[in-house]
Amino acid sequence: MNSSLHQNWIAFTTIVRKEWIRIVRIWVQTLIPPVITMTLYFLIFGELVGKQIGNIGGFTYIQFIVPGLIMMSVITNAYNNVVSSFFSAKFQKYVEELLVSPTSPYTIVLGYTFGGVVRGITVGIMVTLTSLFFTKLHFHNLTLIILTLFLTSILFSLAGFFNALFAKKFDDVTIIPTFVLTPLTYLGGVFYSVERLPGFWQTISYLNPILYMVNVFRYGFIGVTDVNLVFAIFFLISLSFLLFFVNVKLMERGYGIRN
Repeated sequence: MNSSLHQNWIAFTTIVRKEWIRIVRIWVQTLIPPVITMTLYFLIFGELVGKQIGNIGGFTYIQFIVPGLIMMSVITNAYNNVVSSFFSAKFQKYVEELLVSPTSPYTIVLGYTFGGVVRGITVGIMVTLTSLFFTKLHFHNLTLIILTLFLTSILFSLAGFFNALFAKKFDDVTIIPTFVLTPLTYLGGVFYSVERLPGFWQTISYLNPILYMVNVFRYGFIGVTDVNLVFAIFFLISLSFLLFFVNVKLMERGYGIRN
């Protein structure tokens, strides 16, 4: 391992470790709230409303929505972790220590991204374990579950980094999650099957990227999907590479950092 690669590896692991320590240190804010929120979803939609809806695709309503709710928690927490952490680094000026070090822009992006992945997957596991108190989970394709969980965490961690680069004040950190991410998540097939929608709304739904993540993840659990699995995985990988490339280029130009 040459000197430059070794330095960047140390920088990468240090950023990821810093993010993990941050997550654990304020666990009351980072880990507990999403579990409580999803517990309420399980109770209200799964137990109370779900019993009135009946089965979907041969599964109870709560078994149908659990994968989507897990994915919702992963998306939200991976995104929020990176956007808040990197914006704080900008706001408090300690990102400058990274900029003057030999750390490459791609290492910085990767470090914060995997910090978001750690939180997203940790919360996802906690929500999955919580769901077991409400229903019995099926595992149709465990490999696909893990792959989708990992790819989705990466994608929204990169999206959070992109948001943090453009954010100039704390209000800018919350605009995208509130007005873009939340509506897309709720309309991403978490609570319903797209096949039950009228033709026009089905077409609109297929333009929502979160629909593909939720459906691939759901297929991993119960073997039911509204989308083409190969296309969905290819879409996730392609969009992740695109966002990574854009973030690295913006870091190299110092966008949102040096100006």
